Parts: sequence; C-alpha cells; structure tokens
Amino acid sequence: MVGRGYTIFDTAIGRCGIIWSSTGVVAVQLPEAREIDTRRRIFAVHPGAREQQPPLNAELAIEGIVGLLQGSDPDFSDVSLDAGGVPGFNRRVYEYTCTIPRGETRTYHEIAKALGASGAAHSVAQAVAKNPYMLIVPCHRVLEAGNYTDRLSPYGGVISKRRLLALEGAHPVASKTLFEVLLPVAPPRAPT
Repeated sequence: MVGRGYTIFDTAIGRCGIIWSSTGVVAVQLPEAREIDTRRRIFAVHPGAREQQPPLNAELAIEGIVGLLQGSDPDFSDVSLDAGGVPGFNRRVYEYTCTIPRGETRTYHEIAKALGASGAAHSVAQAVAKNPYMLIVPCHRVLEAGNYTDRLSPYGGVISKRRLLALEGAHPVASKTLFEVLLPVAPPRAPT
C-alpha cells in the first residue's frame, strides 16, 4: 500500500472514519453532523488518503471503537499507531492516557505531574487537543481541573467529552472533576 487509506464505518454514535498508513492507524475521525462533513474533515487533514478496504490493523481498531461505543471495554494494545510526526511529549501523554481506566478521568495537571513535568499542564492540554487517535487513545478521559470541558481534538466531530464519558459509564465517585460538574454545589443560602 502506498500513501494513506481511509474508510468510513458505522458506530452507535454515527459514521466514524479511520485513516491508516503502512505503519499503523494515523487518525480516527468521530462523526460530524453529516457523513459528508466527516469525509471533508478527513480530506482537509489527509488530502492524499484514498478510500480502501481496511487492513487487519485498522479492522482491529474499528472493532474496538464500535465495541467501546456500545458499552464494552476493548483492548487496543494490538493496534499499531503511526506516530510519525507526533512530538515525543505528546506520545508520552498518549501513553499515560491509555492507562486511565474506563469510567475514570484525570486532570491535565495530574498527568503532567505523573510525567515528571508538574509545570506542564498547559502542554498536556495542547497534546490532548491534538490527539489524532480518538478513542484508541482515550483523551476524553482528561479534563481541566474543576472546569469540565466539552472540547475535543480536531478529530472530535460533534460528540462531546461528556457524552463519551457517559457512554463509558463514568461515575461521580470515579472522577472528582466529573462529579463537581454534574452535581454542582448549591449556592449558599441567604440568611433568614
């Protein structure tokens, strides 16, 4: 295979896309409001990609993504990723993110601290925002401290982190950040 290939596939949240090279999965595109918009996003970022039958590696990724969005907990460890062009720090963030259990979240600061770069929360946020491997690398499990965000990477489509976490069954006890957002503290009562 020369260059990059892609395919569009059905999931519980709509028609997703996956782009691959001979090395591995290059990107996952979550669905846009319309399939044509999903395809446009793929072409904008990967203009040389051609629609093809996916190789085994991409099939494994597709099966896992479909399963995840139906409520299962797939293992993506056998899926090869094409990390050419991905900065080293981002790779470290993605590797750490893959260790976050389903239904739990971490903050940018927690990941920076775990990576030995406690002052790099902003850099972690930037890496998460550039995650091309949506769902395979579950960056939707990484949130801002005390401020739940619905922002996703350029491959995020119209689905939000909140919806992805709900599909995974994220529970308030599993995530202080999510708990604070979904069950905000009531404002203080005025004295009577």
